Amino acid sequence: MLRPFAFHYFLLALLCMWVLCKAQSEPGTSAIQLRLAGDKRKHYEGRVEVFYNGEWGTVCDDDFSIYAAQVVCRELGFVDAESWLPSAKYGQGEGRIWLDNVHCTGGEKSLAQCDSNGFGVSDCKHSEDVGVVCNQKRIPGFKFIRNQGSPGHDGFNVQVEDVRIRATYSHRKRIPITEGFLEVKDGGKWRQICSEEWTEMNTRVICGMYGFPGEKRFNRRKKNYWGFSVNCTGNEANLSDCKLGNDIDQKGNNTCGKGMPVVISCVPGRAFAPSVSVGFRKAYRVEQPLVRLRGGAMIGEGRVEVLKNGEWGTVCDDNWDLKAATVVCRELGFGSAKEALTGARLGQGIGPVHMNEVQCSGFEKSLTECHFNRESLGCSHEEDAAVRCNIPAMGFQNRLRLSGGRNPYEGRVQVLAERNGSLVWGTVCSDSWGTMEAMVVCRQLGLGFASHAFQETWYWEGDSSSDAVVMSGVRCSGTELTLDQCLHHGKHIDCPKGGGRFAAGVSCTQTAPDLVLNAQVVEQTTYLEDRPMYALQCAHEENCLSSSAYTADSTSYRRLLRFSSQIHNNGQSDFRPRAAHHSWVWHECHRHYHSMEVFTHYDLMSLNGTKVAEGHKASFCLEDSHCDEGIQKRYECANFGAQGITVGCWDTYRHDIDCQWIDITDVKPGDYIFRVVINPNYEVAESDFTNNVMTCSSRYDGQRIWTYNCRIGETIIS
Repeated sequence: MLRPFAFHYFLLALLCMWVLCKAQSEPGTSAIQLRLAGDKRKHYEGRVEVFYNGEWGTVCDDDFSIYAAQVVCRELGFVDAESWLPSAKYGQGEGRIWLDNVHCTGGEKSLAQCDSNGFGVSDCKHSEDVGVVCNQKRIPGFKFIRNQGSPGHDGFNVQVEDVRIRATYSHRKRIPITEGFLEVKDGGKWRQICSEEWTEMNTRVICGMYGFPGEKRFNRRKKNYWGFSVNCTGNEANLSDCKLGNDIDQKGNNTCGKGMPVVISCVPGRAFAPSVSVGFRKAYRVEQPLVRLRGGAMIGEGRVEVLKNGEWGTVCDDNWDLKAATVVCRELGFGSAKEALTGARLGQGIGPVHMNEVQCSGFEKSLTECHFNRESLGCSHEEDAAVRCNIPAMGFQNRLRLSGGRNPYEGRVQVLAERNGSLVWGTVCSDSWGTMEAMVVCRQLGLGFASHAFQETWYWEGDSSSDAVVMSGVRCSGTELTLDQCLHHGKHIDCPKGGGRFAAGVSCTQTAPDLVLNAQVVEQTTYLEDRPMYALQCAHEENCLSSSAYTADSTSYRRLLRFSSQIHNNGQSDFRPRAAHHSWVWHECHRHYHSMEVFTHYDLMSLNGTKVAEGHKASFCLEDSHCDEGIQKRYECANFGAQGITVGCWDTYRHDIDCQWIDITDVKPGDYIFRVVINPNYEVAESDFTNNVMTCSSRYDGQRIWTYNCRIGETIIS
């Protein structure tokens, strides 16, 4: 069976083919049809086009209003309109401009009922074509009545009640379902679609909508057919962009005279390879060589990044559309794109902007094969493009739940496990439970990012019959699709504390911060200082010196590798310490509180990865040192104020403050790797931990040090 939202999405697509519906006009009102077309990024937005007198045309933006947009959206089956856009924002249409100077009150059932100059009476150009953005929620029970406006169908209504993909017998126990009969409900009966005129391009579109990157042939004979064919070109992002094909010649018993029933057979991406009954077991690891997604809360979504000349960079959102987004999704093993996101909606990236004004046909194997403007400059990371892809219905959310929370986004973690031959709900041992494990839980449930991981949940008492521990020793890397893909003890439970109040819990959130170190600032501010021990007593108390300092004479000197760190929050929510005010630790010598005992790690390593010196920095003051233009500072440490880093702001630790160094007194001259890791213990959840690491090359001759080639997000050397 399909997930409810996937089923609804597919229903919308097949039943509303061009996102097109027949106006329910009153007597005396011309019958029209509407569709949303053009360079759109979502299925619920686009250029408004009208089918009238056997011809498609557009609507001029003169006098158009939000009330007219509401009429358009409701006529198309959406609950309301969000906005309207003038001046051909979705590209210029073709043919007639059917309506001009449209005046609606908002209560009309059809755009044809609104006052206007009359059909075909216009002094506009297509540069004035109007577009709308509808609320993506559908009107409950909306009937999709179709007049296709294609050859042989003028004035012909097509109405179906429901759509489904029914799994073939050999695939009924497989997860995900990759094969099934495509069926529509017509006149209260389920009918299959005849394969006459059915093409692989049609199958390609359907597989993409259900989260599969590829398709394969499959046919089988069956009676009772629907009387119409479907015609896709193959580069549509979803079936709503396809056209209704010719009528199917049926025999008296409704069989398909010249064909067989359409059976959709899809090829899943490697992360969703099916297996019998238990679904898939391998952890999700998308490590494509040229394209990757970063910063997304769910599987199959994120900021698009491409690899060029050994350096990862982003894609500018100029001309970014569903075709380009679909190429990315299929390349990464997902289906077609649900959304092509612009304006750094999933966070800002770092490094260069590698591609701009991307244009894809939809058939490219990789985004790097699409045309783009190599000369176009000036894009900033505020314009980073992102995608949301269709993924297969795996049923992950049915094997996990949150219990006892105040809202659906929090609670005690309970998993469905097999015990004594039956499936029972039980809790997870909280030993070693942390942010990475909580991230996997929230992702599996479709609730976004983890906000907190809890090792005590006595305040979330749920069903006492589900208190028994059924999973222990859980360790996740953060890339897993489900909690049972993480390392754990299996059937051999080991949980000394037991369940109940010590069961693991989580709270989830739709957005998360994303801290990124400014590598250029580190590289430009690195220098050496020889400082006497008597001036380092406070730093010594906070363990900011190497171990040899414990036996050093107070008159001796320590050699310190100093540098500044400028830490930006590029995410979608503020970075806040996990600990509340009352639990911050007071340090008398420095006369300040630590909101996080370890905020950053500093390491100097040999070229083979062995640590030769290390340091750390507690967050004695997380605040907004500076912010991007137009953003107000929210956090200031003065007077025991709230600590944090606002989105679009950065916190600067200057090179001349205590502990902003590595003690290299005992380091011999040579070539080294200098590494800085932000939030190293994952105390606070972030949308992307891969960019928390900076590595530099360093050369030390015993008197001077050179730091160069600093990079963010390189492979962590352990």
